[in-house]
Amino acid sequence: MFQETSSQAAAVAEITSGGLLAPKISARRLNVFYGHKQALFDVDLDIFPRGVTALIGPSGCGKSTFLRCLNRMNDTIENCTVTGSVLLEGVDILASDIDVTALRSRVGMVFQRPNPFPKSIFDNVAYGLRIHRLAQSRSELEDRVEASLRGAGLWDEVKDRLRESGTSLSGGQQQRLCIARAIALEPEVILMDEPCSALDPVATAKVEELIGRLSENYTIVIVTHSMQQAARVSQRTAFFHMGRIVEEGDTREIFTNPKDERTESYITGRIG
Repeated sequence: MFQETSSQAAAVAEITSGGLLAPKISARRLNVFYGHKQALFDVDLDIFPRGVTALIGPSGCGKSTFLRCLNRMNDTIENCTVTGSVLLEGVDILASDIDVTALRSRVGMVFQRPNPFPKSIFDNVAYGLRIHRLAQSRSELEDRVEASLRGAGLWDEVKDRLRESGTSLSGGQQQRLCIARAIALEPEVILMDEPCSALDPVATAKVEELIGRLSENYTIVIVTHSMQQAARVSQRTAFFHMGRIVEEGDTREIFTNPKDERTESYITGRIG
């Protein structure tokens, strides 16, 4: 159930043994309010590179709210107020002078339901490259689109269909297309908000396999309601409950030897 590549295992060992691996992202005293309702309470969490961090917990516990803080998606929600700090390699992304567009090119996001643009498969992936002017020629654009589709494990399935609409693909293929669209910009971090919740078991397995491969090169944070999925794909896990982090650490430890009885109750199905 707990699968790690050698590099991920080494990174986890370095983290858990108190090594010098610095966090990619550090949230400190993070609070989020929707109007007068507080959704997150003084959340402190480090996200380490070269692996997957899973956020688990009951519905409405603050997992997705926290995830949206990591690329300022909460900015789009009316009456949402965020306090505290979120440091991306030491720079507070909540600061007023941060270029949010540039931030979101560094911290990509894949949503719960596949959301391909009403464009061709090719143009779905090329869209961000064109907007950010990351390809200097047509041949470079084509090369980067192909590389992104290969990176998402989709190239062999769509290479003869690049002019067809992205919406013509199956649900699992659409989600991998959205992942290809995200990695085309070569982000440093990929956020995934329940990326498999709308997929069947076969498509879910393909996306989970893809997450494992991508985590060799990207820092991945995934919100999931499936504890089995968290156990399969992540190296670290944070358990949220009622807007607070109850426990976080090595995934194996969280699932086999939780320190807080609330974590154990959630994992065993007594709460949630």
